[in-house]
Amino acid sequence: MGWSVLSDTVPIYQLYALLFVATGLSDAEVSALFAIWSTVAIVAEVPFGAFADRFSRKWSVVGSGVCQAAGYAVWTALPGFTGFAVGFVLWGVGGAMSSGALEALLHDGLVAAGAPEHFGRVLGRVTASGLLAQIPAALLATVLFATGGFALVGWVSVAACLTAALVATRLPETPRPEPESYLATLRSGWSETVRVRDVRLAVLVVAMLAAIDAFEEYFPLIAADWRVPTVWVPLATLAIPLAGAAGAALGGTRLPLGVLLGGSAVLLGAAGLVGHPAGLAVVAVFYGVYRLVLVTAEARLQERITGDARATVTSVAGLGGEVFAMGVYVAWVTGGVSAVSIAVLMVAFLLPRALGRAGKHGRSPARPEPDDAVVSRP
Repeated sequence: MGWSVLSDTVPIYQLYALLFVATGLSDAEVSALFAIWSTVAIVAEVPFGAFADRFSRKWSVVGSGVCQAAGYAVWTALPGFTGFAVGFVLWGVGGAMSSGALEALLHDGLVAAGAPEHFGRVLGRVTASGLLAQIPAALLATVLFATGGFALVGWVSVAACLTAALVATRLPETPRPEPESYLATLRSGWSETVRVRDVRLAVLVVAMLAAIDAFEEYFPLIAADWRVPTVWVPLATLAIPLAGAAGAALGGTRLPLGVLLGGSAVLLGAAGLVGHPAGLAVVAVFYGVYRLVLVTAEARLQERITGDARATVTSVAGLGGEVFAMGVYVAWVTGGVSAVSIAVLMVAFLLPRALGRAGKHGRSPARPEPDDAVVSRP
């Protein structure tokens, strides 16, 4: 929990999109940077997931913080499209290192404690604590920006990431049986994802939901477009992580996920059409519902994984999320908030078909199922 708080108390999170614009980048260039970020994650996601399964999930999390710190250092020292692109490459590698490793580390710890059924609740709390950390980060960003501009915000962010990496060295890691070779681990995780139907469907829907998180990168730009002064953007968007934390903490719900996400997407689209600063409250509601749905879906994915390559399978979902995130970037460039809300509605429509109801599927079978098989669940 402490690592989660520290790793998200990073003031540059609140302002980096505005840093890009202040440096002179166009909306298309900003989206190109986000696309570079996603491309790196696509390439690195699964290989680093298998690395965590084969070697150490804890040290993958440590390396993630170091890579992010390096990325923000490049942004601060070399502001410009090239420097931002290099920083995103480093951040993308860092994100790939922790993506599957963190959830696998958490799940294995709960299994060792004899409480795997609490995974959804614990993951929700970890996610919520990270989102709540954005509140002091927003306050810090406001003070730092007013005092020393983007440069001071950047260097403090570097220090925050290195501190989180140091704390991660103390995370417990459950001993595991002697792992297979790296390539065998990679094949095992990929095979379970592709051949086990319940896992495949859960990976697909988690990937789609994870892609929606790319919309978060535009929250500061939305606030600015809706006539919020730059210096007040971090505070004006403060309710968004608060709502996200509340939603994540409620993860694991038995409520209909498709209805929840679809309803919030309709509200988001309406706010986008109005374009008023008060619409940020609607964005907060949407984000809270989205986080609730995402945590619930991630928990159901972990329930269905039975093999040893847990981080690898989770990373496949992360890879899919990065691929689908490209669609979010395109939606933003072409239609802004309204286009993104339509994309979210499409995902909401698929949710009940891919995940069903909580408790319907239970744990995945250890053997693959043919696509057209009809399997009864107790």
